[in-house]
Amino acid sequence: MSELIGACLIGQSGGPTAVINSSAYGVIKTALGKKCITKVLAAQHGIRGVLDDNIIDMGKEDAETLELMLTTPASLIRSCRYKLKDFREDDTDYKRILEIFKKYDIRYFFYNGGNDSMDTCNKISEYMATQDYECRIIGVPKTIDNDLVGTDHCPGFGSSAKYIALSVAEVIKDVHVYDRDAIVVIEVMGRHAGWLAGAAALSKICCEGPAFIYLPEVPFDMDQFFKDLDEFHKHHKRIVLVFSEGIKDKHGKFISEYGINDLNITDEFGHSQLGGLAATMSNIIRAKTGSKVRGIELSLLQRCASHAGSKTDRDEAAMAGAFAVEAAVSGETGKMVAFRRDTKYGIYKCTPVLVDLKEVANAEKCVPREWINEEGNNVTDEFIEYVVPLIQGEIETPYEHGMPKYARLKRIPAEPVNE
Repeated sequence: MSELIGACLIGQSGGPTAVINSSAYGVIKTALGKKCITKVLAAQHGIRGVLDDNIIDMGKEDAETLELMLTTPASLIRSCRYKLKDFREDDTDYKRILEIFKKYDIRYFFYNGGNDSMDTCNKISEYMATQDYECRIIGVPKTIDNDLVGTDHCPGFGSSAKYIALSVAEVIKDVHVYDRDAIVVIEVMGRHAGWLAGAAALSKICCEGPAFIYLPEVPFDMDQFFKDLDEFHKHHKRIVLVFSEGIKDKHGKFISEYGINDLNITDEFGHSQLGGLAATMSNIIRAKTGSKVRGIELSLLQRCASHAGSKTDRDEAAMAGAFAVEAAVSGETGKMVAFRRDTKYGIYKCTPVLVDLKEVANAEKCVPREWINEEGNNVTDEFIEYVVPLIQGEIETPYEHGMPKYARLKRIPAEPVNE
């Protein structure tokens, strides 16, 4: 295959993570070292930035700034939530994207995001295949939810899992300082997949662990819950409960909607806006038992807590970005970087591979039912064994005046090649 010469463009989309910028660094650093890549550009606010011609030149950033991306949380290039229509129904956005690609001679496009982002990436890849303009497109995975199909795990999940496990362990230690009844409800992110809530079980490595963990993969039975809680309460004064925000009853209604009017608030992709489960369950438990109940919603802390990040997660995120560039330069397109787990003689190893974007777009990977106990109120040892390798190692973050030193981009606008 002939060498493709031109600029590359990276964008970030969807919810941030503690290590998403490590993936961007992997793309940018590797692309800067490729002779066939003439410029390394970034679209601020993802595909929305492409449409708005909000393109900056990453090649004009200082080397130190780029290195700091490895320890800077959230989407440094800035994110978006924007759903592209099918180009066969409406190609307005796609014509604009092609116009921008031609304007900056963009021949490589890397999109760093989760399920919906891979849908965007796939749609652009399919559209570009119909045009007389070669552009290689690779998806770089990201999601704390760990629900992308085709990959053993996702960059961002390990750090969030570590933060959740640490936070739950610290809450458990705190709850046990008083000799009185106390129930704490902890709400963890996870719409349809319970990977994050399940990660709370890792707290058992250093303390008692939560009494129960509820994942959306199993319908939540309120009556059974109170039976289990009552039995547990007979032997324990202090109880910590972990709930995934997306748990539903057998009729498919979110438990977070119990006791309130359904507002039917959705995002740009039609997903219900969740949250408030900790408060809802706390009120229900308090009314039913009369116990002192405290609700804790971890919320954004789960995805921005780089101070508790996993070095394994950070390194694998950077590896994914670098591998994406190598794959595109070698001629690959329409693919997403995925991870294959190799465990030989008990030693964990992660290998990057490629999967077709069309297999990943709009699909979700849930926790296997066999990794959830029969009662549906906790995870099994197999789940813990799966997650433990992903939280290993601590990130050494540079500090300045007692606070972490984050990357601050100059955000110099890119110069067009063709007006």
